[in-house]
Amino acid sequence: MTTRIALVSCVKHKRSVPSPARDLYQSSLFRGLRKYAEANSDAWYILSAKYGVLQPDQVVEPYERTLNKMGKADQLKWAEFVQEQLDELIPPDAMVIILAGQRYREHLIPYLRSRRIEVVVPLEGLSFGKQLHRLKEMFPC
Repeated sequence: MTTRIALVSCVKHKRSVPSPARDLYQSSLFRGLRKYAEANSDAWYILSAKYGVLQPDQVVEPYERTLNKMGKADQLKWAEFVQEQLDELIPPDAMVIILAGQRYREHLIPYLRSRRIEVVVPLEGLSFGKQLHRLKEMFPC
């Protein structure tokens, strides 16, 4: 049986105190992505611009860092670091659901596919507003 793993990107708005990663991020989009991940995967992780891959219950300090403001070289270093972490977390028979923006996934998708892992990006091509609308339709508050 295929193991479904979801990868959810971090967001800008965070709590101001150390918190479990699942609670650190404080936006409507993150809450919707989290609900999607919890409903559609066997395990889920958070892609953090600072920490790489986080377990949802891993307590971390708040931070201000985003891939959107990193240069290409730093984005590649981040992707390589995350790839090493994913090697430890993702079994060979997995399907990976990526719930993250282009910069967070652009170097991960080719890597995962090179390992013959199925990759699904369910919100690909949707603007921020349309992603939020779709998630609210699926998971009304």
